[in-house]
Formats: sequence, C-alpha cells, structure tokens
Amino acid sequence: MLQKKKKSILENWMKNQLVYEGLREDLISNDELRIQSEKLIDALVANLSADGINDLDSEKWSPVIEILGGISITRARQGFSPRETGNFIFTLKEALLLVLQEEIKDDPKTLYEESLKISRLMDNLSIVTFETFIKGREEVILRQTDEIAEISTPVIRVWEGILALPIIGTLDSARTQIVMENLLQEIVNTRSSIAILDISGVPAVDSLVAQHLIKTVSATRLMGADCIISGIRPEIAQTIVHLGIDLSSITTKASLASALAYAFKSMKLEVRRANTVQKL
Repeated sequence: MLQKKKKSILENWMKNQLVYEGLREDLISNDELRIQSEKLIDALVANLSADGINDLDSEKWSPVIEILGGISITRARQGFSPRETGNFIFTLKEALLLVLQEEIKDDPKTLYEESLKISRLMDNLSIVTFETFIKGREEVILRQTDEIAEISTPVIRVWEGILALPIIGTLDSARTQIVMENLLQEIVNTRSSIAILDISGVPAVDSLVAQHLIKTVSATRLMGADCIISGIRPEIAQTIVHLGIDLSSITTKASLASALAYAFKSMKLEVRRANTVQKL
C-alpha cells in the first residue's frame, strides 16, 4: 500500500519540510531537498515488508542506511543543527502515518498495529540519523582543531638566524608536540641559531605548561640553537616562583622586544635609527 502511495508520501513529506520554520534555505535548495527526499523514499518503500521491518541490521536495509547516513554526514559538514537534521526524518514519519490513517481509517485495530510498526522503524532510523550526524560533526571538529593548531603555532623568521614562535592559548601535550615539530623543522630549514618562544598569549602557566616549555627548549638546544622565552608577565613570574619551577637555566625576557634585542646582542648585531638630515 505504501509503495502505491509513494508519490502521495513524497508530497506530504515535502509539504511538512517546507512549512518547517527552521528550514535552512541558505544551506540547501528546495530542488536538492526534493532529490534527497525522493531518493530516501524510493529505498525505504522498496524494503518495507512484514518480515524484518525493524531489523535494521539485515542486509536489505543497507541501501536505506547508506543513503540516510550520507545525508546526515553531509548536513553535519554543511552546518545543520541536530534539530534541523532530525526534523528531516521526523517529518517523513508524519507523512507515512498520515497515509496509513487515510488508507486504514475503517480498521482501527489494523491502523494501530501498522502505525506502531512504522513508528518503531522511523524511531530506529532516527537513531541512525543522529549517530551518523554526530560522527560527521566530530570529523568536522577534529579537522577544525587541527587547522586551528596549525594556524596558532606559526614560526616567524624575524631576522637572519632568528626565529620567533608566538604561543596563544593553552599549551597541552598534543600542542607541545606540534610546536616542537614546527620549530625544529624551521630551525633546520633556515639554519637559525636563536629561537624565541613568546608566551604573552598564554593565559596561565602551571607546572604542566612549564614542563612543556622546558621540553621545547631542550629539543631546540639539541638542534644547536639557543632558546629564549619571552612574555613573562608579573603574574606568570609569581606563579612560577610559587610553584617552585626552576627556569634558571633558560633565558627569559619580559617582552618579545627585549628578547629580540637580546638575540641581536648575542649575534653581535646592532640596530640603530638612521640619522635624518633636514634640508633647508
């Protein structure tokens, strides 16, 4: 019966989706929405049968799961919210139940039994939708985290033989690894002899952050370069002293400018303001 009423189901479903106040026309066109809906309905009604209607692990439901999973992941990447993605499958459930009510209205018992079967099926498909959506969203978050980590740890060549790496945000083990890899690789590429780690953008320094900094400095020294830590604010200095962290073996400066001046002095470089001669 549902196979024969497939066209009616599609029209009711599209109507439900288009009147939804959270419809994201900025992310998906009506034509694309109709193509996705028609594709899912074709696969769904083709696999409906009395046997195994709620056994989504069976092979016959693979096409439906694949189509629904693809739509969910795509929507997660496009920026749809969980509510908006869930509405896609919930409105289909409403369209299916509406057709059942119209076709079996004279048999309340059968209507109840068949409606219960369809409800259970659509509820299970809803779970599949949310699970796949979450997986897609996690992939997006991980990719964005990696991109942010790359952007937030730039190694800057401020002078011939001098590198600077401004660190912004919390310094954890994973990020420390990225910092060390980027810094050591740039030391090799530029043959620099001095590296400045600027922690002005680090909100707080605890014993764990200090250990990460010490590891980075040690790795830099093993590459034959001197390391300077700049951006030591008064509150950070007090915290380091209070925690009993020993940074006496590491050159520290209050600002990046002071660290750069120290680097110039170490390399026997002198930077002076050019004398200007005013012409009369």
